Amino acid sequence: MKRRLTRSFYRRDSRELAPLLLNKVLVHNGRSVRLVEVEAYAGDEDPGSHAFRGVTPRNAVMFGPPGHLYVYRSYGIHWCANVVCGDDGWASAVLLRGGTPLTGLDEMYELRPGIRRDRDLTAGPGRLCQALGINATFDGSDIVSGSDGIELYDDGTPPPDDPGVSGRIGLSPGKGDAAPWRYYVRGALGVSRSPSR
Repeated sequence: MKRRLTRSFYRRDSRELAPLLLNKVLVHNGRSVRLVEVEAYAGDEDPGSHAFRGVTPRNAVMFGPPGHLYVYRSYGIHWCANVVCGDDGWASAVLLRGGTPLTGLDEMYELRPGIRRDRDLTAGPGRLCQALGINATFDGSDIVSGSDGIELYDDGTPPPDDPGVSGRIGLSPGKGDAAPWRYYVRGALGVSRSPSR
């Protein structure tokens, strides 16, 4: 069973949506991953969010509507993708941190030269985007319609009943790093190796 997620599915708080995204399937150009690690970001309530200080040209997509991708460059090196969620006007989003490769592995290896193991292809947000070919051109892409070739769907595999939960990775101390808004599928291939808190 393959069911594309509706706009209403994304119209909820990021902290509610994030664990529901685990085990959903992200697809682009014949390459696909099962999402196994995500992080929630909560707009102006969250010092770790790009939208904490309000709307800018860079983060405008985060303010809605839900069901779109917010793609940004991290440290000037890696592209990272977030699913925009919540009500229009409130910048709620979920960072896609890691996935288990499902299809298109040969193409993923071509896009990630030097990688030799499946576990390293899509573990981490930058690796995930590189393996799937997601970059700045997909900022604002509608994953509900799939009009830009990127879609997120439910293949019938439910989210785990007991996901791993931890603080978020890569945030400065005191900037929201302790919030327990990182969710992951325990033991899954593609969960980043960064330590849990």
